[in-house]
Amino acid sequence: MKKKIMTVFGTRPEAIKMAPVVKQLIADEQTTPITVVTGQHREMLQQVLDIFQIKPDYDLAIMEKNQSLEQITSKVLLGLAPILERERPDLVLVHGDTTTTMAASLSAFYHHIPIGHVEAGLRTWNLESPFPEEANRQITDDLTSLYFAPTDLSRQNLLQEHHPADRIFVTGNTAIDVLKYTVNHEYHHQVLDQIPADHRIILLTMHRRENQGTPMANVFQAIREVVQADPKLDVIYPVHLSPKVQKVAHQIFEGVPNVHLIDPLDVVDFHNLAARSYFIMTDSGGVQEEAPSLNKPVLVLRDTTERPEGVKAGTLKLVGTQKDEVQQAMLALLNDDQQYQQMAKAKNPYGDGHAAERIVEHCKEFLTQDIM
Repeated sequence: MKKKIMTVFGTRPEAIKMAPVVKQLIADEQTTPITVVTGQHREMLQQVLDIFQIKPDYDLAIMEKNQSLEQITSKVLLGLAPILERERPDLVLVHGDTTTTMAASLSAFYHHIPIGHVEAGLRTWNLESPFPEEANRQITDDLTSLYFAPTDLSRQNLLQEHHPADRIFVTGNTAIDVLKYTVNHEYHHQVLDQIPADHRIILLTMHRRENQGTPMANVFQAIREVVQADPKLDVIYPVHLSPKVQKVAHQIFEGVPNVHLIDPLDVVDFHNLAARSYFIMTDSGGVQEEAPSLNKPVLVLRDTTERPEGVKAGTLKLVGTQKDEVQQAMLALLNDDQQYQQMAKAKNPYGDGHAAERIVEHCKEFLTQDIM
């Protein structure tokens, strides 16, 4: 009998990283996939679904402007309950550290349905950084039956918390799987028409809640000054849809011709612009994993990272959000070729592009053993 495996996700980053798993479940003759999206992100989520040709079986459509974490949590709990009762899946797969992930895990737990956590075991050990993601992933792992750790360090974190060793599997990160679907050497984007071929490009992303306000303004001021001093340096910034992010980005970068504020990118656009950049500046988690596979150094605009493997490997540098530190890190990569090459050529510790295959196989093994 086929095993019914439900995937639940709600944000753009989750959709990107779960897409290879959904595709693998669809291709596997021994599984019946059920795809549920919560719509925690709306427009950006739909972009990913369209690109990967994933049609959800259920869409909770919870998105509202300026909604609170409490509202997201309650809507996911209330919306998912009747679906779980109707479908009774053998396993629910969630991803990462979003509020959708935490609430979906809680709902599955309430219905006595085992949970598989893709990208389990990431930790900063600081519940305030990143907020609320660190709490979300710790809560999820406390409810999980099957742990898919992207790296051995993630596995060690789970063992340190006394999760069962025989339920933890190091699979690599599905973010690396995605690149084989997206990167195209013939790619072109209209923003590239505005940048001379001999200019260097920095790709910027910044949106996290804990960075909104003064930290974000500090970083943008640092970037503005570096760019204004170098006429052959351009920044491409796909600005997040959050009104708070939009406001500060337009205030600080207004009138700077070589800072290109563009609409949020779909995953194909982002990966291909990343491949054409000189280096990347981000507070995103997923970008920290993807960029090393493209041989791009990453300056992480956060005080902590739950991905220290990349820092240790030399692909990432944690620079925080203070203006002077951000500027120094930028200038070092722009002016010191030895440091640049060390970061660009460091080995990616996050996987080989076959994580989704491993995850689905472990799910089937688990469900077979569970019945036996």
